[in-house]
Amino acid sequence: MKKILALILALCLVLSLCACAKQSGSGNKDGKKTLTMWCIATESDANRPAYEKAAEEFKANHPDVDFQWEAFENESYKTKIKAAMSDPESLPDIFFTWAGAFLGDFVAAGNVYCLDEAYKGFSKELPEVMLQNASYGGKHYGVPLTMNIVTLFANMDLLAEAGWDHVPETYEDLTACCDALVAKGIIPFGCAGKETWCVTEYLEPIIEKTIGYESLNKIFAGEASWNDPDIATAVSTFQDMINKGYFDPAGAGLGNDEVKANFINGQYAFYQNGSWNCGEVNDAAGNFQVALFPVMNADKATYSQVIGGPSDTLAVAATASDPAFAATAAFELGRTICHYGYLAGSGLPAWTPDYDTSEVKKLVSDVAKIVAESDGMVLFGDTAMSGDPANTYLDYVSRVYGCEIDGKAFVDGLKKDIG
Repeated sequence: MKKILALILALCLVLSLCACAKQSGSGNKDGKKTLTMWCIATESDANRPAYEKAAEEFKANHPDVDFQWEAFENESYKTKIKAAMSDPESLPDIFFTWAGAFLGDFVAAGNVYCLDEAYKGFSKELPEVMLQNASYGGKHYGVPLTMNIVTLFANMDLLAEAGWDHVPETYEDLTACCDALVAKGIIPFGCAGKETWCVTEYLEPIIEKTIGYESLNKIFAGEASWNDPDIATAVSTFQDMINKGYFDPAGAGLGNDEVKANFINGQYAFYQNGSWNCGEVNDAAGNFQVALFPVMNADKATYSQVIGGPSDTLAVAATASDPAFAATAAFELGRTICHYGYLAGSGLPAWTPDYDTSEVKKLVSDVAKIVAESDGMVLFGDTAMSGDPANTYLDYVSRVYGCEIDGKAFVDGLKKDIG
């Protein structure tokens, strides 16, 4: 019996030590506290330099911390972070996420640490309004980085070849402009079909400019049905543009980095994507402007309605080795990422700048003006909707771009599968 008890005690001790090691990862052989982070700032991502500088500064300010971070490609990361939520112990201390329902699902599962206490030390620098998309039940769970909107980038040199000296603001003018571009042998648009979120950057503005931002907000929030014939019309309009040759047919097999490079290199007249691309486009050789997609139905929408808002976020895992420390670290990193991201042109600041902004890039300033003058805003659909509805929605969007279904089938399918 004594031997059995001794074995049981020994086993409990081993299990206890293993559990502590798995939970904390708080120390390494150098005696430093370990802090881990996942994000999507890969080598080709516009935000990479901001993350690198933020990591460098954090390490310099915390020499007693072994800060380790990894970056993953956008689409694969969505799968990875959702899978990790089913095994919370596998989560890093800090993780990048999108606000809205995307983060909300993780919060509802109890996998995210509340940041209310840590926020008190940063509230003077970070307006609470910027945390709204990452707040649930009156509590804060995310550190906003930058805010972005879907932006229509235009190569004015190519537009000039087709006889246009401005970016069209009505759909009638847009089709006339695109027809003139096609006649000149210039491809109007490039869209990365391999990454469905890029297709939403085209389809969502078209839907918003057809039914209005308030109606689209309600649909994404599950407060209204997809059963709207005007949405079917918007989808048909998008597909009509594809069938008229306004989109690069090779785009269906391209990723976003390739499509963006093609635009910057003069292969397309327009590129519609997030304003986080402002820095790269601004610094490229050429005459570029930023604008919004034209209004489709002036009775329900205005030109100044936009898709976007504060979405890019850092959150802290409830299983973090030292969640209180990780929370403070997330705010410190978020503030610095915002700083360098804004100056580099990869987003508008969620944090109040306390540094020289005289050299902010022109296209970033132009987007800031667009946001300041906006009439309404709708958060990106795949983050505004919770997990299963968002995945269903993206599947239908992908089929729309491939012209596998028409506008009516899109509306009927989403009505049946989502509501």
